[in-house]
Amino acid sequence: MSTPVHDDPLSRERAHLAASRAALRAMREDVESLDISDVTANWVNAQILERQIEERVKALADLSDTPLFFGRLDYLHAPGADRAEGAEGERFYIGRRHVHDADGDPMVIDWRAPVSQPFYRASKKDPMDIALRRRFGYTGGDLTAYEDEHLSDPAEAATASKLLQQEIERPRVGPMRDIVATIQPEQDEIVRAGLAGSVCVQGGPGTGKTAVGLHRVAYLLYAHRERLARAGTLVIGPNRSFLHYIEQVLPALGELAVRQATVDDLVAHVEVRGTDDAAAATVKGDARMAEVLRRALYSHVTMPAEPVVVVRGSRRWRVPAYELEEVVRELLDRGIRYGAAREALPQRIAHAVLVQMERAGEAPDDRVQNAVARDAAVKAAVKAVWPAVDPAKLVLRLLTDAGFLAEHATGLLDAEEQKAVLWAKPVRSVRSARWSAADAVLIDEATDLVERTHSLGHVVLDEAQDLSPMQYRAVGRRCTTGSVTVLGDLAQGTTPWATRSWDRALAHLGKEDAVVEELTAGFRVPTDVIAYASRLLPSIAPGLTPVASIRENPGFFEIRAADGVPDVLAACRELLGREGSLGLIAADARVPELSRALADAGLAHLAPGEETTREARLTLVPASLAKGLEYDYVVLDEPRAVVDGEPDERTGLRRLYVCLTRAVSGLIVTHTAPLPEQLA
Repeated sequence: MSTPVHDDPLSRERAHLAASRAALRAMREDVESLDISDVTANWVNAQILERQIEERVKALADLSDTPLFFGRLDYLHAPGADRAEGAEGERFYIGRRHVHDADGDPMVIDWRAPVSQPFYRASKKDPMDIALRRRFGYTGGDLTAYEDEHLSDPAEAATASKLLQQEIERPRVGPMRDIVATIQPEQDEIVRAGLAGSVCVQGGPGTGKTAVGLHRVAYLLYAHRERLARAGTLVIGPNRSFLHYIEQVLPALGELAVRQATVDDLVAHVEVRGTDDAAAATVKGDARMAEVLRRALYSHVTMPAEPVVVVRGSRRWRVPAYELEEVVRELLDRGIRYGAAREALPQRIAHAVLVQMERAGEAPDDRVQNAVARDAAVKAAVKAVWPAVDPAKLVLRLLTDAGFLAEHATGLLDAEEQKAVLWAKPVRSVRSARWSAADAVLIDEATDLVERTHSLGHVVLDEAQDLSPMQYRAVGRRCTTGSVTVLGDLAQGTTPWATRSWDRALAHLGKEDAVVEELTAGFRVPTDVIAYASRLLPSIAPGLTPVASIRENPGFFEIRAADGVPDVLAACRELLGREGSLGLIAADARVPELSRALADAGLAHLAPGEETTREARLTLVPASLAKGLEYDYVVLDEPRAVVDGEPDERTGLRRLYVCLTRAVSGLIVTHTAPLPEQLA
């Protein structure tokens, strides 16, 4: 005899899922049916309101293959007074967004709400007043299983969640997914840290630091939506491929208004068409360049040698040179931006004239002061004393005029460093210059010296270990009045100027008081793979805590001596026989040869940033673009070539560490050349 639906827990949960989806659909239809024709005062207001409605409709989208809720909490008692909706014994379904029925009663609670927190933090030792925590398993969008923990029952032993492990290890195709169903207690503490404080997360491969940063943005937008809507939020990644990989995480959580950019995007004042060698890029990225730029900029300010004479009607008003000098020195001492001081100078001169007028018995007002500030004599004096400076032209002169550079770099850069940054050939104009990425950062610094950069409410900076001090300063300018979440791994620094200390990096950002948290539990990389990669740590990041994988599944791992490219292709075919995505990672110089071989063998492949599908699961990844990406399976071609492709062995071994740790379920290392001695 079959079990009645109302007695079958799984059927009841499926019924609640169906009802919740219907309620979400009704919420969306309510928004779509809004008539704004009589509530807007003008066309502009109507356009703004229409856009807000469109964004709300998108945020209420029901993604068919994404669970609407993934957990349930049964409280023993009513939640605290700040949780008015909680009654004794009340049950809460925890999901990606809030859903309510026609009466306004919650059917799904947003994972970011205070009442949801015990889903991530409650334990046998501290049940947080939870009688039962239920996790749900899904296939696609269909609820297929559940798993219960009776946290307040001392007789029930604590056990590892199989559904949680399955969700962590679930094969992936396409862009990065959210981890909202699998956030761990130590991750949740970082996610829910307050907006006022900045946080730096040191996390090895597979610890979920990127996901933590993105979910922290989603949480802050929930907890401080009005403030961040005004101030803005920004996620900064290392390259376009990485940003494309993570771009669906926040929309899946209902957050559509977060901007994503690279550091190069932020400082795009000029077109970048040139490159620097390592020596030049390292000097240009050094924090000392900020002082060189400041000196060069303010060298344009000269003390007045002549008085200013303003003619108004039949009267002549004379401001002597010594009084003008006092005004200029006072503006310099205040430390305000160059451009702001230049704008203030004519008003200060005009004020000195008005003081004389008042002493002579006149009664000038603000209109008279503004008129004096616009007087030709005052304008001429300002132009001579405090001329306008174009930031790009300033940087161009420093990079092309050895004398000008030497004058302002004295005591900061030695002769070899100055020689390293000077351009070999003269340049006619800013437009014709072949600017490098490091040059663009210098122009951004100079631009900020002239005019203050707009500050955002919160910035997430991922893969931060690779930034130069000047790049840190560029990011720090974007959050001077806001906070920052810094994400990175010192062991994965792959630039010659990669940071060796988070304290130094935070100082360059202007966030010395940020809290540094370390994630050491590995959820993504299999045990055997991370143990093998960790052999490199003594050489690339001595003293750093190795990641400890908590995966029950040890994963698939092999090292194969290969007989050329055919063996690499054979490894790819083997892993394509398994479920999930596959990355073939190789030294940049070997990518063209491998691309041709894959095409000749009929193995279709994608480039990083192109979205994998069930039909196209193989991505050919240059080692330089592997950082931050993940694949179910990886074939790593020629580790020695990866190391040799970098300017020095330490950077090469760090690049290899990155490449070794991109696999979620399995890794095959193929090599014809001997392995680096650390891995032999």
